[in-house]
Amino acid sequence: MFIHIGEDHVIESGDVISIIDYELLTSSSIVEEMIQNQRLNQRVFESPNAEAKSIVITKDYIYFSPLSVFTLKKRANMTSTLNKIEDFAE
Repeated sequence: MFIHIGEDHVIESGDVISIIDYELLTSSSIVEEMIQNQRLNQRVFESPNAEAKSIVITKDYIYFSPLSVFTLKKRANMTSTLNKIEDFAE
């Protein structure tokens, strides 16, 4: 299944490693260093049009999302529910 994380980004739910609050970026030097390293590798997507509220870390990329962690969690749970419905549709 897929999750729309804001702007024009849709990712596979199975690729998501973590979704963290954007405020953690300023309070954690480890997260800040990880993102800086991925910026050097051009694996970070930041939107100049919207203020980031969360950071979505996937297997290959890091996305700054204008949606809150709570909203993204609800969307991820919705895809999980849809998967269960498909299992019983036979």
